[in-house]
Amino acid sequence: MKGNPKISIITVSFNSAQTICDSIDSVLSQNYGNIEYIIIDGESTDGTIDLINGYGDRVSKFISESDTGIYDAMNKGISLATGDVIGILNSDDFYINEFVIEKVVKEFEKKIDCLYADLVYVRSENLNKVVRYYDSSYFSLSKFAYGWMPAHPTFFVKKDIYNKYGIFRIDLKIAADFDLMARFLYTHNVTYHYMKEVLIKMRVGGVSTSFSSIWINNIETLRVCKDNGIKTNIFKILSSYPSKILGLLKR
Repeated sequence: MKGNPKISIITVSFNSAQTICDSIDSVLSQNYGNIEYIIIDGESTDGTIDLINGYGDRVSKFISESDTGIYDAMNKGISLATGDVIGILNSDDFYINEFVIEKVVKEFEKKIDCLYADLVYVRSENLNKVVRYYDSSYFSLSKFAYGWMPAHPTFFVKKDIYNKYGIFRIDLKIAADFDLMARFLYTHNVTYHYMKEVLIKMRVGGVSTSFSSIWINNIETLRVCKDNGIKTNIFKILSSYPSKILGLLKR
């Protein structure tokens, strides 16, 4: 990809007043100029909408309406995106510095369809305190059978790939990210690249990081593997937890 490609960044929000300004500021502070920033809100009631409106036309597209969940909202953003490449930044995550998109664009000069990178987990009360490290270099296609994927918030994908192979499944509560990556990388064998950089800071405690969600995630992961022709079982998926922890503990 040459020239000055447009990068579409999508943020989905719902009652995110405490964190969304960090997300928005991290996008608007990027030194790469050709960014389309889309925010999809699920009719927040905590002041989130006022905060977003305060940024005016620096946010390219903003809608607030009811949805059926986070993946439905992400799909709305994808449908609105006009960029060559799409990235998704959650409303409680933020880019680690102002050079992230510039570096991503540089990587897309290679003949790739998508890329992923590393991220760090931080505490809400101290955003400079790294408590875990998600090292995506451990990934290979065989890891899908163990329920393991690269850090999905760092996933940047060409819009054409979404057009060809589909968007997020809204019948999944937690594992739609896993399904999307398995479908693109494993089932359709798109060309991917690991970017050895930390791109994102993620606050500890997202939708799929609480213990109450682990079992649902495992069941959905089994279903996704079956749907994508990946041979696995619950014991194989559970056996991956020690290696997942090792990857998260890297500093």
